[in-house]
Amino acid sequence: MKRYLTIVVLMTMLCGKALAEDEWFTPTATCEFVVRDTVPLYLDIYAPTPGSVTVIGGKTKPTVLFVFGGGFMEGHRNEPHYKHWFKMLADEGYPVVSIDYRLGLKDFHGAGINKAFINATHNAIDMAVDDLYSATLWLLEHGMEYGVDARNMVVSGSSAGAITVMQGEYELACRSERCALLPADFNYAGVMSFAGAIYTFRGGPKYDNEPCPILLFQGVEDKIVMYGKITLGRLFFGGMKPLAKTYKKHGYNYNAFRYLHHGHEIASNMVLSFPEEIRFMETNVMRGQKRIIDTYVDDPDIPFPDWGKSDYSKLYD
Repeated sequence: MKRYLTIVVLMTMLCGKALAEDEWFTPTATCEFVVRDTVPLYLDIYAPTPGSVTVIGGKTKPTVLFVFGGGFMEGHRNEPHYKHWFKMLADEGYPVVSIDYRLGLKDFHGAGINKAFINATHNAIDMAVDDLYSATLWLLEHGMEYGVDARNMVVSGSSAGAITVMQGEYELACRSERCALLPADFNYAGVMSFAGAIYTFRGGPKYDNEPCPILLFQGVEDKIVMYGKITLGRLFFGGMKPLAKTYKKHGYNYNAFRYLHHGHEIASNMVLSFPEEIRFMETNVMRGQKRIIDTYVDDPDIPFPDWGKSDYSKLYD
């Protein structure tokens, strides 16, 4: 886990200012949205900064719902190293919601990719998606009381959180039984994934219906959340490379930024990629334009962690 903690340190570096400067940036509301396995789960709501622009061309900017990372083993919705990014969004007029979810691998003990790890990870992702949907349902029912329109909401996540939001959108596009908790006509306004992936038992990333606009960021050397894919029989677990190929083939609305020479540190790249995030939300989401970007990025300003090309077995040592 020492290697994962390096990513937390990296996020602090990317913020470009001391965390203490954003300690005053606190939620406007904290609410319990569900109790799962006797554990109450909470969400924090951050209102747009007073005086910020919240409407463009007569359309209200979407809320950004964020799901934290941590390998489904650790992390928290209000960790200080996310706060600077939340404030950047709020300053641009975007409400932010950051949610809890159950950590399905918290008590997992093992090493390497084996059947036990695959089953435990599958279960952890399902638990996190269930909790994402519970938070979404609560916001559908109560969000307007806090200035949050859940039908105008972009879901975003880092690492495990990115897997959660990508899987959540996949289940919605396929109308699986898991998303029966939500209204039949519901979908998110968009997805922003920082090193995410999906799993299926259908042999590949087949979507039954067109997903909402999706923004993907990932390092091409990412071995923690696979940039490529892992297959085992009908099991498919894959990241940006196979997903973007599918989106391109079917003409889906997506942006893909593939970072050369980088690995999983892109999971914490929210600050440096902020201009791309804003343009995606204003153009692809708000204006509904199918502005397709699929490009490689060679950015020397992104710091490199000191643990090199890690993989699952090293992450879960």
